[in-house]
Amino acid sequence: MYIGHASNPWPSPSYAVLRREWMQIPMTTWYRYSFDKRLVVFWGVYGVRPAKDGVSLTDDGLLRATFGLVKLETTLENVDGAHITRNYRWWTAAGARGSLKDDGLTFGTNANAGVCIHFREKVPSPLGRKGHSALTVTVQDLEGLTEALTRP
Repeated sequence: MYIGHASNPWPSPSYAVLRREWMQIPMTTWYRYSFDKRLVVFWGVYGVRPAKDGVSLTDDGLLRATFGLVKLETTLENVDGAHITRNYRWWTAAGARGSLKDDGLTFGTNANAGVCIHFREKVPSPLGRKGHSALTVTVQDLEGLTEALTRP
């Protein structure tokens, strides 16, 4: 059955909304990383791909961060807050790495800024035995991700 205008082969937006509600397809909000190509030697070794890797928030309640071969996933209920951090030292900012000061994890692609996401319960580590109570991600839309994670 065709729904739409004769010159437009695509269904009307209202049809798409009704179909999504009927099918109950979870929607995902995706936040791309902000890449500094000068630091590619630090993030490139993990197989990070600018078109595929980033942070996803799903309607079914998951936070999923991918960094090439390294992935971290937890429920949005486990997120305890988020804030923007800035001006990192380049040698501590790029790549997938654990912090030397605490049990945080970084998925870093630049030294400018990122979002530090805090967890209520530690998330299993993709890099070792201990879990992580925080994850810093250097996404393009810092304010958007922070707002999405801190809204009630």
